[in-house]
Amino acid sequence: MGKEAMTTSKIRQTLRRLHVFYSGRVQGVGFRFTVESTAMALRLTGWVRNLRDGRVEAIVEGDEAQLHTFLEQMRAGPMAHFIRKADVTWGLANGEFKEFEIRYF
Repeated sequence: MGKEAMTTSKIRQTLRRLHVFYSGRVQGVGFRFTVESTAMALRLTGWVRNLRDGRVEAIVEGDEAQLHTFLEQMRAGPMAHFIRKADVTWGLANGEFKEFEIRYF
């Protein structure tokens, strides 16, 4: 394996994916915009959307340390009191996103 291939491989290993379902009073309070601005400030990619059942779903990709920071900022930030529960699943990033966006139904 050449030097460039090893470097690319190491970079991919540090990139992770979060799949988060937030529940509580997370719709109609600016929650998606807070998720978007937090993710963008941390240079993370992915999307966030409201679900019909009242939850908010987000897929967030980036450096693992930045993803931990994202979760902590959501837990402690201005929207924290609206969150009753955050179901978080970790996985490997697949690099499909170029930016972070709000998705609509």
